[in-house]
Order: sequence, then C-alpha cells, then structure tokens
Amino acid sequence: MNAEIPSINLTHHFLIAMPGMQDDTFNKSVVYMCEHSERGALGLVINKPSEMTMMGLFEKVDLPLGRLDLTLSPVFQGGPVHTERGFVLHEPIVLAEPLTSNDPIYASTLSIPGGLEMTTSRDVLEALSTGAGPKKVLISLGYAAWAQGQLESEIAENAWLTVDADPDVIFDTPVAQRYDKALSLLGLESWMISPGAGHA
Repeated sequence: MNAEIPSINLTHHFLIAMPGMQDDTFNKSVVYMCEHSERGALGLVINKPSEMTMMGLFEKVDLPLGRLDLTLSPVFQGGPVHTERGFVLHEPIVLAEPLTSNDPIYASTLSIPGGLEMTTSRDVLEALSTGAGPKKVLISLGYAAWAQGQLESEIAENAWLTVDADPDVIFDTPVAQRYDKALSLLGLESWMISPGAGHA
C-alpha cells in the first residue's frame, strides 16, 4: 500500500531551499507561497534580484515612478514561469473609506490568507506612478509553480524547509540577508544545514 503524503497548506509560508539544491533558480532561495492547494502551488522568490530596477521597469511600461523610495529597488526574478509578466506582492490596501461595492481596488488581486496581497494588473503600477499605491511592495517578473503533489514530494525529499512567513523578511530585510533571516525564523543558521551536516 502506498503511503499517502499528508496534505499540507503552505499558503503564507516561506520555502527555504536546502543547501543541496543545484537548480540555479532556486539555489539559496526563499520563496513566499501565495497559493497552495491540492491542485498545486504558486510562489514568488523574494531574494533573487534581477539587474532591472523599479525605475527601469516603469520606463519599460511607459509610466513615471512617483515614489522616490522605490526608484533603486530591484525587480526580482520571481521564478521560471511567465518571466515576461509582472507580479506585485504588497501589503493590503487599507482605505480611509470603505468601498461601496465588493469590488477589489485593483482589477486582478489575490488576497493571501495571512495578510498580504498579490496583484497582476497594470492598475497597481499606475497607482505607484502617481505616488500612491501600497507602501510596502515587491515586484517580480515570473513566478514559481508546482503541479499537484509536486511540492509535497520535494518537501518529503528534504529539498525545502518551511516556516510561517514574516513580512519583515520580504519588505524590511536587505536582500543579501533574507535567506539567513528566514532560516532564523526556524532557529537555524546556514552552517547548521550545510550539505555535509549530520553525516559522520
């Protein structure tokens, strides 16, 4: 009888790549999980900056960037799928006055249980171009995806560590420190999980 891999929901969790991960996309990566169900999983790598800055991205889409605090922020390589598409991870928008209908603020936003939102429509960029929009934001090109059962199998093979996500790691921690900061949420340091650790 085949042992069933237990069902887990890693929405609003970090996946932290184990040191043995050879794939360049995911080596030493921290992935923020936006969605995870029995159908599969979707996440954004939050610690692999591309060479493009936010200013460069806004120039490409013919918008001014009305937020001086974001001009030099990197655009991230969110994963290997749809690398031509932008994904904006941000804190929830809190309106001074509630909307009169149930329509979301942006045309295409996924509300992630746990508190963050991911928007894929251009209107969030238009809001940022006017100096408005979400205060804390991470923009990536592409995303990471797993088919049904694939992520569970990789976790069972010790490819990933998992921990509840902390938005401070995404928005307030320098990029170079995000891997170690995510590990610290588990009480670990990178030397403790080196590929040779525990093999006497």
